Amino acid sequence: MRLPTAIALACSLLCATAAQAATELVVATVNNGHMIEMQKLSKHFEAANPDIKLKWVTLEEGVLRQRVTTDIATKGGQFDVMTIGMYETPIWGKKGWLAELKPDAAYDIDDLLPAMRQGLSANGKLYAAPFYGESSMLMYRKDLADKAGFTMPERPTWTQVKELAAKIHNPSAGLYGICLRGKPGWGDNMAFITTMVNSFGGQWFDMQWKPQLETKPWKEAVTFYVDLLKNYGPPGSSSNSFNEILALYNEGKCGMWVDATIAASFITDAKQSKVADKVAFAQAPTMVTPKGANWLWAWALAIPAGSQKTDAAQKFISWATSKDYVQLVAKTNGWAAVPTGTRKTTYLSREFRQAAKFAEAEQRAIFSANPTDSTLPKSPYVGVQFAAIPEFQAIGIAVGQQMSAALAGKATVDEALKASQSAAEREMKKAGYFN
Repeated sequence: MRLPTAIALACSLLCATAAQAATELVVATVNNGHMIEMQKLSKHFEAANPDIKLKWVTLEEGVLRQRVTTDIATKGGQFDVMTIGMYETPIWGKKGWLAELKPDAAYDIDDLLPAMRQGLSANGKLYAAPFYGESSMLMYRKDLADKAGFTMPERPTWTQVKELAAKIHNPSAGLYGICLRGKPGWGDNMAFITTMVNSFGGQWFDMQWKPQLETKPWKEAVTFYVDLLKNYGPPGSSSNSFNEILALYNEGKCGMWVDATIAASFITDAKQSKVADKVAFAQAPTMVTPKGANWLWAWALAIPAGSQKTDAAQKFISWATSKDYVQLVAKTNGWAAVPTGTRKTTYLSREFRQAAKFAEAEQRAIFSANPTDSTLPKSPYVGVQFAAIPEFQAIGIAVGQQMSAALAGKATVDEALKASQSAAEREMKKAGYFN
C-alpha cells in the first residue's frame, strides 16, 4: 500500500505545483507605445515570478474603454488587470468595483506625483497605479516657425496658433499647418475639444447641472476648431486619433500638434521620427482664459473587485509602475523613452532631464492642470477634459460623434451643437439631475 500512497502524494505535489504555475493574469491594455514596450519588457517580470504568466489583450483606446466598462459593470471577470484612467478610477472605486491597491514600502507611494495619486484615489484609498501620466501641450516644428519669422510664446493664444498654421501650411509639399484629434470619443476628440472650450470660457454643465452646449463659448470654440482643421489640417481629420497623428507628425507632415505630453518622447526619438531634432514645445493654447486649457490624465493599472488573483495582480502592477521599471526602460531604450508623468524621482533625474528636452514643458503642463478649478464660470464637476460623473461617458460619446460630423462637413456647427445639447439633456434628466 505504501507505493500507491507515495505515488498519490507525489502526484498531488506535482498537481499543486502545476496549478501554482498556471496563475494566468489577463491584462487589458491600450495600444499606445509605452504599453507595447511594457509587454516586451514583461519577460523580466515573468522570469522573476515563474508562477505568474501574463496574457495580453491589447486594444485601440475607444474599444478598450468599451470592453473594460462592460466587463466591470456586468462582473464579467474577463480581465485580472485593467488599464483605466482618471475618469473611471474614482467613480468605480466609490462603487466598490475595484480592489484597493496596497503596495509595500519598497514601492514608495509618496514618490507618486500628488496630482496623479489624488486623481486615482477615492475616499483616501488608491484604486489604480499610474503607468504614465500626462497633460497636453503644443508641439511644433521650430524650423518652420523660424523660417516663417514667427517666435512661439511660452503659452500662445489660439489666434497665434492659427496665424502660424496659415504661414507654414503647404499641402502640395505634404505639409499641413496643424494636426488635431477628430476621431469621435469622450476621451478622444472630446478630450481635446473640451480643453479648447474651457479656454474659450465654456463648461459642460452649469451649477444646476444644465448642459451648456449651445452657449457662446461652445459655438466659438467649435467653429474655430472646425475652420482651423478645414483650412490648415490634413484630409480625413475627422477619423484621426493620437496614433494616426503621431504617424503623420513623425513623417514630417504636421507643423503643429496639440495633444498628450507623452507624445513628446516619440516625436523626439530619432529612431521613429524624421523631425526629431526640429521639434520644440509650448504650453497648450489659451483664448479667454488659461483655466482648463491643458488636460490631466493617467493611464493606470487596476484590479477588478472580486478577482481571484489579487495577489498576483498586485505584484504585477507594483512591478510595472515602480521606480525599478523606469530604470529598466532607461537601461533598455534610454532615458528619453521612459514613461513619464508619474514619479517625482523621474523629474529629479539628471539623466532624464538631459535626455528629454521636453521634460520641463511636460512637468509645467502637468503641474498647472487643476481638475477642481478648470472652467471660467463655476462648475459643479471635477475634471479638466471630462466631467467626473457616470453619465459623462454616454454624453461624451454622443457629442463626440456630432463634433466629428461637423468636422467632416456632414452637419453645421449649430446643428451638431443642437443635437449634442438634446443628447446631454436627455441623459441628465434620465439620471435625475433636473426635471
